[in-house]
Amino acid sequence: MFSLYSYLLLLVLALNTSPNFGNMETEALLKWKASLLNHSPSLLPTWTISNSFNNTTISPCTWSGISCNNAGNVVKLNVSSLGLLGTLLNFKFSSFPNLTTLDLSSNALFGTIPASLGNLSDLTTLYLYENQLSGSILPEIGNLKSLKSLELYTNTLTGSIPASLGNLSDLTTLYLYENQLSGSIPPEIGNLKSLDDLDLSNNNLSGTIPACLGNLSDLTTLYLYENQLSGSIPPEIGNLRSLESLALYNNTLTGSILASLGNLRDLTYLYLYENQLSGSIPPKIGNLKSLVDLQLCYNSLSGTIPASLGNLSDLTTLYLNENQLSGSIPQEIGNLKSLESLALYNNALSGSIPASLGNLSDLTTLYLYNNHLSGSIPPEIGNLKSLVGLTIDTNNLSGTIPASLGNLSDLTTLYLYENQLSGSIPTKIGNLKSLVDLELDINNLTGSIPASLGNLSKLTFLLLFGNYLTGSIPPHIGNLTNLKSLHFFNNSFSGYLPQNLCRGGSLELFSAAFNNFTGPIPKGLKNCSSLVRVRLERNQLADNISEAFGVYPKLDYMDLSENNLYGELSRTWGECHNLTYLSLSSNNISGSIPPEFRESTQLRQLDLSDNHLIGEIPKELMKLNFLIYLNLSHNELSGELPREIGSLSELDHLDISSNNLSGPVPKEVEICSKLLYLNLGNNRFNGSIPTQIGDHISLNILLDLSHNELTGGIPSEIGSLQNLENLNLSHNMLFDHIPSSFEEMESLLSIDVSYNQLEGRIPTNKAFQNLSFDAFKNNKDLCGNVSGLQACGTSKSNATDKNKVPIIIILPLLGVLFLILASAGVFFIFYRKKMDVKEDQEEIQNDLFCVWNYDGNIVYEDIIEATENFSPGHCIGTGGYGSVYKAELSTGQVVAVKKLHPLEDCSGPGSKAFLDEISALSEVRHRNIVRLYGFCSHARHSFIISEYLERGNLSKVLSNIEEAVKLDWVRRVNIVKGVANAFSYLHHDCSPPIVHRDISSSNILLDLEYEARVSDFGTARLLKPDSSNWTELAGTYGYVAPELAYTMKVTEKCDMYSFGVLTLEVLIGIHPGELISSLTSSSSPTSQNVLLKDILDGCLSPPTLHASHELFIIAKLAFSCLDANPESRPTMKHVSQELSKAKALDLDVFHTITLGQLMHREI
Repeated sequence: MFSLYSYLLLLVLALNTSPNFGNMETEALLKWKASLLNHSPSLLPTWTISNSFNNTTISPCTWSGISCNNAGNVVKLNVSSLGLLGTLLNFKFSSFPNLTTLDLSSNALFGTIPASLGNLSDLTTLYLYENQLSGSILPEIGNLKSLKSLELYTNTLTGSIPASLGNLSDLTTLYLYENQLSGSIPPEIGNLKSLDDLDLSNNNLSGTIPACLGNLSDLTTLYLYENQLSGSIPPEIGNLRSLESLALYNNTLTGSILASLGNLRDLTYLYLYENQLSGSIPPKIGNLKSLVDLQLCYNSLSGTIPASLGNLSDLTTLYLNENQLSGSIPQEIGNLKSLESLALYNNALSGSIPASLGNLSDLTTLYLYNNHLSGSIPPEIGNLKSLVGLTIDTNNLSGTIPASLGNLSDLTTLYLYENQLSGSIPTKIGNLKSLVDLELDINNLTGSIPASLGNLSKLTFLLLFGNYLTGSIPPHIGNLTNLKSLHFFNNSFSGYLPQNLCRGGSLELFSAAFNNFTGPIPKGLKNCSSLVRVRLERNQLADNISEAFGVYPKLDYMDLSENNLYGELSRTWGECHNLTYLSLSSNNISGSIPPEFRESTQLRQLDLSDNHLIGEIPKELMKLNFLIYLNLSHNELSGELPREIGSLSELDHLDISSNNLSGPVPKEVEICSKLLYLNLGNNRFNGSIPTQIGDHISLNILLDLSHNELTGGIPSEIGSLQNLENLNLSHNMLFDHIPSSFEEMESLLSIDVSYNQLEGRIPTNKAFQNLSFDAFKNNKDLCGNVSGLQACGTSKSNATDKNKVPIIIILPLLGVLFLILASAGVFFIFYRKKMDVKEDQEEIQNDLFCVWNYDGNIVYEDIIEATENFSPGHCIGTGGYGSVYKAELSTGQVVAVKKLHPLEDCSGPGSKAFLDEISALSEVRHRNIVRLYGFCSHARHSFIISEYLERGNLSKVLSNIEEAVKLDWVRRVNIVKGVANAFSYLHHDCSPPIVHRDISSSNILLDLEYEARVSDFGTARLLKPDSSNWTELAGTYGYVAPELAYTMKVTEKCDMYSFGVLTLEVLIGIHPGELISSLTSSSSPTSQNVLLKDILDGCLSPPTLHASHELFIIAKLAFSCLDANPESRPTMKHVSQELSKAKALDLDVFHTITLGQLMHREI
């Protein structure tokens, strides 16, 4: 025991007293190994000391991952990909002065990089990539003057890139990508003249790309993608003649693509996509003969596609999609014989599809969708035997579908939808045995479905809806076992549906609505447990519903309405636990409503109306806590309305009319606080009307209690329903007066209180006074100012007496009147000349507003006096072009006076050009445009005189909660319509057209009736051929069209964008900048799932049914105006016309529309 202890002691003393590099290196390595958190005998097993007391055995040169020089010093350390877990804090770098290579990559090292690493003066290779290192890159790294390769990528390094890296003159490779580095790229990087590869991608770098990178003449790879770089691409990049790969995508680069990039003759990859680049594609790009992959998509490029791109003979990928490119597709693209993928979608390309594209024999994907392409589909497309994906949907293509497409045996995706294609579906489409997705919907296709489509055994999506197809569905369609989505709706199909649908058990979405199908429900659907959504409404299907359907655990939506289904409701509907929408209305269903429906706990809409249902309404239905819409009308239901109705706290539509329900109207209905629509009419309800109904402040579409047996008086509390539009209390036994509180019901559009026992005065508000006698007839003794009703406080005899005026009194009065008129005539003739002279003089003085036709001095003096020399007390607003004053003239007229700020250029107030323009604008006449009376130019002050609007601007009204509440949905809809009409007039009815350039809520004024007037032409311009470009950016921040910032070209489309912003502001009550940003941000995809109804201004009650229709149309148009592509925005004339149309909209649709659907125009 003693001898062993002595041996170990001697060994330790030897190590301490005989130091050498081998020992120092050994000690440092063992100490670092011991510090690793996962060290074990199996980790670096050779890194250990031998039991022999031989000095050579303690050298690490034989250890794995270690290389030494002839002197026994460690020169290379490579322990990559060993799963090492720990830090570098205990690694003593000073013990390795001869180290040339350090490779610790692909481990689990964490913590910071020690500054002592910078002392390894002989180091040529430093690999620390693919770890979890954090902290900053220390400036000491710049001391490694011999370094040739520095790779720190795929860590979590932060901070900026040290400028000292510019000292590494021998560096050939610098990889810092996939970290969290920030700040700008140091200009000193441009000193690395030997650099061959530079990759700084996937960081948070900002600022501009340094021009000095153009000095790196040996550079072959430059990757700066996925950062936050801004500014333009430096022209000096065109000096990098050795460059083979340039990737700058996913930044915020602006400006144009430099023609100098055409000098990079060795370039094989050019990735500039997902930036904000504008301008045209330089034709010189066609000089890059070595180019293999060109991706310029997701920018704002405009102009045409250069024909010179046809020179890129080695090109395999060409992505120009998601830009604003126009013109036709060059025929020369057909010369790119190596091309494999061509994407030109989401542009504004027009003209026909070139037949020369049929020469691209290696092409696998051809994406041309969402353009303005016209003409027919070239049959030559059928020559592209390698094609896998063909999407040319959403264009204006016409003609027939070429049968040659049946030759594309590898095709998996064929999208031809939303065109104007006609003719029949070619039988040869059935040859596409690889086809997975076939979408031919929304065209003008006719004829029947070819039976050959049943051969497409891999087909997963088959969409044929929205055409004019006829005939029956081929039974072979049922053989498509992989089908997930099958849509036939909106055609003219007839006959039976295939009985073997869902044979493969994969069908999820099936719609055959709006056709003429007859016969039974397909048997294959009964056990199709994969179903999620089924729409078979508006056909003539006849089947026993008791047996036709099974249990569907995934089912969300089922609509079988308006068919000839019979039988009783199955209890198994309650086992569809994910069902949110069920409509079985307008059939011949009998029996009672199963209590088991309560198990469908997710139901939002239940419509069983217009059937032959009997029995009582089950109390169990009142446990459907999420129910929004319940319609049981036009059945034969009896008993009382369950008092548990109050449990349906989300209910906004309740219709149980036209049944045999009896008993009192339960007061618990008041708990349904979100009700918009309540129809209990045509039943046998008795007792009095519950006063609690007046607590439904939200009730605004309909309250119908007609055709019942209700007695007592009308509760005055109903007058609290100030948003109610339709009220029907007719055909009851109500008595007493119509409550005076009804005077406050200003939203009423229709009222019916006929066939009751009411008496007394009818309310005098507008809604009652506009009614016909039919709304009041068959009552006890109503009176009022309505034709057919007796006037209040009078009788027929009294009225007759009052109308008897003795002729003996009338005749003398007529004589006196004649003498007075004769005298007045003589007086008028005598003074006429004198007065004409005086009036001519006064007209010059009092016609204050046609000031360019007169001297204007008197106008000036009147304005100075009325505003007390533009005293601040008269100022009602200030803007970038001047201050606005309220002026009450000596005539009593009130006008708005905008005193203009003096401008330095010759276009300012007083110049002939400006006066001519103001003169032209004064000719504008429209009820929704502030009347411009004139302009006054003076040495001290220049001002514009216009109509004065009492309520001020829309911005102030929306920002004041008390005023905003008064701006109800009807008024807001009218404001949007008025503004649209105004700009439609300016853009389309004025010659030349007028562009406003500064549409905002501050420039929309409101009169006493809240009618909108467009104001402030301080930035407006007449759109003459030579006046659409300016050097300054005008408009209000948050409303300016994005393209205006870089094109400086103003068109009507700029006004359209601003109108879209303004419209959303009216709907949500605040500026929608944050909403628009989140919707267009790739980092916030959930914003697109937000419902339209949830962003509406919360200070107002929910919109009525009629208002919902209009708000949907308004929102839809607003989002189309915000399209990033100006050419895709509608014209103001189109917007105005759409707003004037009355369109029906299901209430359920309004409640389910998302912002994403509106933004992508999916509705």
